[in-house]
Amino acid sequence: MPLYLVRHAKAGSRSDFDGNDIDRPLTVAGHKQALDLCRRLAAVSPSVVVSSPYLRCVQTIEPLALALDVHVTIDERLAEFGSDRVEADAVLLDLLYDLPDRAVMCSHGDVIPAIIEHFVAAGMRVDGAPQWGKGSVWVLERVDGRFVEARAWPPPHDD
Repeated sequence: MPLYLVRHAKAGSRSDFDGNDIDRPLTVAGHKQALDLCRRLAAVSPSVVVSSPYLRCVQTIEPLALALDVHVTIDERLAEFGSDRVEADAVLLDLLYDLPDRAVMCSHGDVIPAIIEHFVAAGMRVDGAPQWGKGSVWVLERVDGRFVEARAWPPPHDD
């Protein structure tokens, strides 16, 4: 059974936001993407919904959690790396291995490629073209606790 790794939907520009970046919200287009993601991901009946503490990630998967009547679990390990990439890699990988099948996680554009790169280096195969856009979803397949295959869903349209 797969694990679903979601890049947060479209958020306002970092440079145009006056507050702390952790509080930067989704745009109107991002909220539409979040609803599209909810419809698609609800069909796989996720067992757990986990998010970076950043508001844009929480807002991306809140519609899914509400539709499933589950709680969004906030996990600091899914936050943007910043300057602590090496330490964050190790901690984040522990989270991925511990999550149950069909878990949905929402994170960031620096974290998701690092996860995929790590598993590819460990032998995971990627089927199809990578998708890195906001609102994209990586579907990671595990066999005997090892990530063996991944494919990416393109971001939902935001118009």
